Amino acid sequence: MSRYRGPKLKITRRLGTLPGLTMKKSQKLKYNEKNGKSNETNKKLTEYGIRLKEKQKLKFNYGLTENQLFRYVKKARKKKGVTGLILLQLLEMRLDTLCFRLGFAKSITQARQLVNHGHITVNGKGINIPSFQCCVNDLIGVKEKTTSKTLVSNNFKFNQKSEILSNFKVNESELKATIIDYSDRNDIPLQLDELLVIEYYSRR
Repeated sequence: MSRYRGPKLKITRRLGTLPGLTMKKSQKLKYNEKNGKSNETNKKLTEYGIRLKEKQKLKFNYGLTENQLFRYVKKARKKKGVTGLILLQLLEMRLDTLCFRLGFAKSITQARQLVNHGHITVNGKGINIPSFQCCVNDLIGVKEKTTSKTLVSNNFKFNQKSEILSNFKVNESELKATIIDYSDRNDIPLQLDELLVIEYYSRR
């Protein structure tokens, strides 16, 4: 299946807030939050439906195809440790996700476009593959082109992260960041039960 390119608010109305997809909210979500109402539908989901919903959250938030997500799950299973956390850490170490977390882009979709257009570097080398898997101690930066610097700088100012994530060492003036550790579960803003995603794929 191809990557979703349709209306984003349609997805957030169904699945809830997905920071990687969009920070915009539909009028219905805003109304429910203002009046203290739940955004959950009254329709009772089956156990399979609940697992499917959690899988869809992960897929749409990170902008993955079905096959890509399944490959990440298989990779996470092969590593020692808590499979659900490892899965999230693998997704968080994608180059497009890192650019979004650092505030270089307003969404993972926009971050993917930045990488595709060659604005981002890893350890001083230009990388145009959004799924590029970064490692601890890698240096994420911006190309020394005026267009690249201006584009990313404007996004960075617009996003104005309230706090720097603990797993980055950021040089704001040079628009560079060093990865010093893997993401902690508390650093990942997505409201998700990752164990249910692992269970969804357990029979494949």
